[in-house]
Amino acid sequence: MTYSTESIRNIALTGHAGVGKTTLFEALLHAGGAIQALGSVERGNTVSDSDSQEKARAHSIDSCIAQIEHGDCRLNLIDTAGYADFRGGTLSALAAVETAAVVVNAVNGIEHGTRRMMMHARARGLAHMLVINKIDYDGAKLGALVDALREEFGNECLPVNLPAGRGSRVLDCFFHADGATDFSSLAEAHQRILDQVVEVDETVMDRYLDAGEGALTPQALHDAFEQCLREGHLVPICFVSARTGAGVPELLDVAARLLPNPAEGNPPPFVRGDGTPLQVSADPAAHVIADVFKIVNDPFVGKLGVFRVWQGTVRRDSQLLVDDGRKPFKVGHLLRPQGKGHVEIEAAIPGDIAAVAKVEEIHFDAVLHDSHDEDLIALAPPSFPLPMFGLALVPRHKGQEQKLSNALARLAEEDPCFRVEHHKELNETVVRGLSELHLKVVLERMRERYGVEVEAQPPRIAYRETIAADAEGHHRHKKQTGGAGQFGEVFLRVEPLERGAGFEFVDAVKGGVIPGQFLPAIEKGVRQAMEHGAVAGYPLQDLRVTVYDGKYHPVDSKEVAFVSAGKKAFLDAVGKAQPIVLEPIVNVEVAIPESSVGDVTGGLAGKRARILGTDTQRGGELVIKAQAPLAELTDYPTELKSMTGGRGRYSLDLSHYEAVPPPVQKQLSAAWKPHAEEE
Repeated sequence: MTYSTESIRNIALTGHAGVGKTTLFEALLHAGGAIQALGSVERGNTVSDSDSQEKARAHSIDSCIAQIEHGDCRLNLIDTAGYADFRGGTLSALAAVETAAVVVNAVNGIEHGTRRMMMHARARGLAHMLVINKIDYDGAKLGALVDALREEFGNECLPVNLPAGRGSRVLDCFFHADGATDFSSLAEAHQRILDQVVEVDETVMDRYLDAGEGALTPQALHDAFEQCLREGHLVPICFVSARTGAGVPELLDVAARLLPNPAEGNPPPFVRGDGTPLQVSADPAAHVIADVFKIVNDPFVGKLGVFRVWQGTVRRDSQLLVDDGRKPFKVGHLLRPQGKGHVEIEAAIPGDIAAVAKVEEIHFDAVLHDSHDEDLIALAPPSFPLPMFGLALVPRHKGQEQKLSNALARLAEEDPCFRVEHHKELNETVVRGLSELHLKVVLERMRERYGVEVEAQPPRIAYRETIAADAEGHHRHKKQTGGAGQFGEVFLRVEPLERGAGFEFVDAVKGGVIPGQFLPAIEKGVRQAMEHGAVAGYPLQDLRVTVYDGKYHPVDSKEVAFVSAGKKAFLDAVGKAQPIVLEPIVNVEVAIPESSVGDVTGGLAGKRARILGTDTQRGGELVIKAQAPLAELTDYPTELKSMTGGRGRYSLDLSHYEAVPPPVQKQLSAAWKPHAEEE
């Protein structure tokens, strides 16, 4: 089938977990002729959930892309994960489509994921619709649910079809006005949506008011409908039962006849290097501009970069640049993702979703282009949640450190909400994700794909040490072994500095009692001692060291002697200077439903947090601002999820360091086992 950009529809199925998105995706593929037999989540044989982790858990983890044809249209469908733990792939999919179809469980009604995905779709400027699934289930109160959706998301939410025969079939109410339905009146529903559509265009509305519906041409009505979708003036509601297939053909009709093609959707938010907007055109003859929204490290085809073409035509043998790269790569094989597999194609036009393999420089959110005029452009990424849940990893088997590093890098390429940090100071590799479940799945995949097993534990806290008083220290280093000896004697003073001041080393030696050539050795010894701490094994900071006296021997004094003398004189002084342990204090912002405010503020108070204030956001969401010790927030993602039913989110950033309470310092000191050279 030959097709144009105008015949393409790009749609992401989103919504809360368990609403039946994958089953609906399967039903759409079957109705569109892409698969011969329906799979099921329970049997683990759906097109979408092909990964071993998805089969084991019976829910989606990654987004899945497949294409079907319906009438004269080509529909690119993306099934997405409903669990907030795997939101990275879900939000990435929104960067590739014109329409977000938010699926709602007819029995459970509006859930947290419903609200969240409606918010993301609106923020992205996407056309968005509500698809009510499971209309044939006992307990489905469809009329009340439509009222609730309009109350929650606005009166612009209107049905374009209605269920009939107790959820056994669905009737169109946009193009037709006659028929018996399970609730409401088809004629009234037709009139409401027609009134909503025509009022966005004054000319169309005048013609409608003067001569009625018959005076409206199909094109005028279509154009007004698309304008409504672009402006958020209309949110269509459709009804389906993915289980029985009721409403599935009608949903395909809505997609083909009413949803925007790539030329009709709101323009994607591309920006130039200076931050100014860049208007792209769905013109197949223009320069290529495409955005990579998904990376897959496939064991058979290698690294796969999946992209959406926004402008121009990508062909096999095209020469493409990645971001501001100087050297283009040649498209050897151009692929179209189709479920768990790929189909080789000759070209991809604006609106198409395609992929290239084995291009190492490709990364998530890369812009592919064929002209240096587009070197410094980017597509504004979705607003991803920050990965706050952390685990420190060590390989279970010695000698796999590099293998672990390589595997983590590959996994991080695929998931924009998975981060890998290497803490040189603590000698730790820390991974961060959205939740304990998120990281559990990532680490299990690492074991299955790359054969790397790890031991995981909470990350160490980057405590610091400092002093609270002035003190003096002294050490004489003298060693005689029969040959040349070692001698160095140091007197020094330590003083506390303001938080964040760092370290100062002062030479106050008079009369040459310590030759200047040995002062760097003393400083070296002091810095070595600072690295290992004096009370709990954490680096010392915010202090001044002044060397004011000492002795040397013209034969036996050497650098090594003054390194040792400086180190031990410093430790002597610090031990008398009221050493204290400092802990990182972070700024915390917690966004929660208002109903959870008591539990959340009480929970923060129990973590030694200081509540700084609250702000009420649109939609009844409350943002609590606080400061808390980082050490108290190790399990906070899990706790917040429990307190808010998964509706809370939070972010952290470092504020400052301050002294830990005495019981905490005592506990940290007791756990410290200094090396012999530190004692």
